[in-house]
Amino acid sequence: MTTKHKVLITGGHGQLSTDLAQVFKSQDPVVLSRAALDITEPHQVQEVLREHRPEIVINAAAFTDVDGCEHNAERAKLVNSQGPQNLVAAAQLIGARVVQISTDYVFDGALNRAYTECDQTNPQSIYGRTKLAGERAMRDSDLIVRTSWLCGLHGSNILKTIVQLAQTGKPMSFVNDQTGNPSFTNDVATTIQQLVEIEAQGIFHVTNQGAVSWYQFAETILALMGRPSEQLTAITSEQLDPPRPAPRPANSILDNSGLRKLGLEPPPDFRVTLPKLLEVLCE
Repeated sequence: MTTKHKVLITGGHGQLSTDLAQVFKSQDPVVLSRAALDITEPHQVQEVLREHRPEIVINAAAFTDVDGCEHNAERAKLVNSQGPQNLVAAAQLIGARVVQISTDYVFDGALNRAYTECDQTNPQSIYGRTKLAGERAMRDSDLIVRTSWLCGLHGSNILKTIVQLAQTGKPMSFVNDQTGNPSFTNDVATTIQQLVEIEAQGIFHVTNQGAVSWYQFAETILALMGRPSEQLTAITSEQLDPPRPAPRPANSILDNSGLRKLGLEPPPDFRVTLPKLLEVLCE
């Protein structure tokens, strides 16, 4: 039994919100950019939600510059922590539920297996800590979707960067000691739609399947593009120059066990979706 809802999506024009708007297209979603809805302004949030009266608010607005969060902790807290609190408070007034998009950065990356939804959180960066606070602002009836290594056709992301570097022939280096699930916005958005339709509650990990290092991800992209492997060099996180201000989890692999328990198929292996995206990006 599925249910159609009136949906409002924050963070309009972002890479995930653009694909969310597409997969919810039949429900005529309200998609609002930061100019139309600044989630850090509680009075504006209440006014906008009262005006549109959605049943579901999907919060795709976030300060996602991981290193930028280290330099601007106050801004990170406002957007990633206070913003979700504002949305929940306003949603409470109109009887709406909130879908909060979260991240693998809520974990410390020290586990020697994939993280399940029940594993202990222990964020090591300001980004991770503020996103975890955003999770904790949710009510039991709300939905938290953790994803990782998000990229797609829209916005700026690592997939586009690798493709552009490959096309120029410039040498590139990627770390081989950080492992995770490359996740594509259209696949993640499709699964979010399925969760919303069955009125799922609680925390779910939603990633494409297939765990690789950043180096292996880049290696796969170059191979599919027919580019020489000599263009790519593997390095360690300690060799990054300049060093990154924010610590990255060494293990970002998220087990999609929550989806399987509901009988939902997790997003496909990233190697299934990747060639389709490259066809468009390499046109």
